[in-house]
Amino acid sequence: MDLVFDTSTLAPNKRYASWRDAICDVYVNVEVAATDPENYKGFIRETKFGDVVLTDILVSEQRINRNRRHLAKLDKDCYYVHFLQSGSVNVLQREAVHSSNAARGAIFSASEQYELQCIGEGRAFYLEIPTEELAQRFPKGIVPISADINSTLGLGRIATEFCAALATESDNVKDELRGGLGTQLIDIVALALMASENEIPTLEGSVQRARLRSVQLWIEEHLSEPNLTLERIAHANNMSLRYLHLLFRQCDMSVSDWLWTRRLQRCYDLISKRDGRSITSIAFDHGFNSSAHFSTMFRRKYGIRPRDLGRHS
Repeated sequence: MDLVFDTSTLAPNKRYASWRDAICDVYVNVEVAATDPENYKGFIRETKFGDVVLTDILVSEQRINRNRRHLAKLDKDCYYVHFLQSGSVNVLQREAVHSSNAARGAIFSASEQYELQCIGEGRAFYLEIPTEELAQRFPKGIVPISADINSTLGLGRIATEFCAALATESDNVKDELRGGLGTQLIDIVALALMASENEIPTLEGSVQRARLRSVQLWIEEHLSEPNLTLERIAHANNMSLRYLHLLFRQCDMSVSDWLWTRRLQRCYDLISKRDGRSITSIAFDHGFNSSAHFSTMFRRKYGIRPRDLGRHS
């Protein structure tokens, strides 16, 4: 992700003023009132996936207001969605209040007045989604002005995990794939919002694709475990073994094949970097418990032995 602004590079007595000047008057047109301006800290990192802007934000305790004066300068019509990693935020818009934290996200319109009450230091992923793009996913094109999203289960959890994965892997995603990922992210957010309103559409294919991405992200986080069985994957993701196999039909490969393929790809990347680690160590750290088995699978997959990779890279 690209660094937009970071107070840590500034002298403490200049951080709050610089934050307001750079962020509140340029990056986003809002007013900020920090609880403890003398000890302010914050940063913004940003990346784009097609029409979607994804930011990773740290802020100190503060109130953020967008009023009529700011709306007069508004140059884009969009919604903000945030999923908090720490801290809590009250979103006030049109007399409604939505309390968000690490278990509950929120969406609100940038095109209407709002107030954010940031309680304690907070870190969050923010999405900026064009209103027109989001409205296309809703019946009659009507998006709620503000709402909360349960981020601990179902589609809300999938959306949160997808944001985290995109932020982590942003630098490794090719430009030609970014637009498609942004479109998928908008789909998931829209489905999560409709599900929270008991307006679940009959889009089983979209739900299954979103669920598959969630399971794949979970597997990615556990690739190093040698005893990562299909039963454990299914249990950890609250599904039957039968449904797990059903999801992976979308990949045109079995769960086991996908798991071992990702392990091999990770090993390939690390071995090609030649960072001093032994091939055996890399293999064992990614779920292989036999160097001979790893070498056989690697050669079958890539046509060369692991130790010859440096000569071909």
